[in-house]
Amino acid sequence: MNLEKQDWQKLQAPLLTLGAVVIVGVLLFGFACYFSKNQELALQNQQNMLNAARHRYQLSGAEKEMIAEYLPKYQTLISKGFVGEEQRIEWVEHLREQHKTQKLFGIKYSINPQEKYMPAFAANLGGFTLNRSIMKLELDMLHEGDLLQLTEALNNRNAAPFILRDCEITRLNAGSQLSHQLIANLHAQCELDWLTLREPVSSYVTPAP
Repeated sequence: MNLEKQDWQKLQAPLLTLGAVVIVGVLLFGFACYFSKNQELALQNQQNMLNAARHRYQLSGAEKEMIAEYLPKYQTLISKGFVGEEQRIEWVEHLREQHKTQKLFGIKYSINPQEKYMPAFAANLGGFTLNRSIMKLELDMLHEGDLLQLTEALNNRNAAPFILRDCEITRLNAGSQLSHQLIANLHAQCELDWLTLREPVSSYVTPAP
C-alpha cells in the first residue's frame, strides 16, 4: 500500500510521539535498573554493618562475662604479689615472722636480682612475662620437719608462688646420732624461685601535646 505525502504528514506527529514514548520508556527502565542496583548495594552495606554491629555486641557480651568471671581472680593474684612488681620486703618479713613463730634456729638468706624465666610448663603466657628471683636460704634444724613446716608456711601465705628448686641437708656433728634436744642437728642450704608476672607493655603511644 502506497502512502501519499499527505498521509505521511498526518502520521509524523504520532510517530514522533511514539518514538519519544519509547525513548522515555527505555530511559525510565534503565534508571529503574540503576536505582534498584544501588538500593541492593545500599541494603547489602546496611546488612553488613548490622552483622558487624551484632558481632561486636556479641564479643562485647562475651568479654563482659569473661571479665566478670576472671577479674576477681586476677585482682587476687595482684594482691598476692604474683602479678606486678615483686614484693621482696613482704617475703623477708614473712620469713622472719615464721622464724619467730616456729622458733627455728637462725636463718640466713640472700636474694639475687630478678631475671626472666622461661620454664617448660609455662609455654603460653598470653603476652605476660614470667620473672623469678632466686632466694638462697641457710638454716640449722632440729630435724627435717623444720624445713617442711617453713616451706608449707611460706606456701600457705597469701603471697606470690615459689618453687623449691634445690635443697641440700647435711648433718652437724658427723658420726653422732640425731638428738631431740633443743640443739641444731641438721643444716640446710636451699634455693627458691620466687615467681612474678609482668603485664604486657601496651603498644599505644600517647601523642605529644
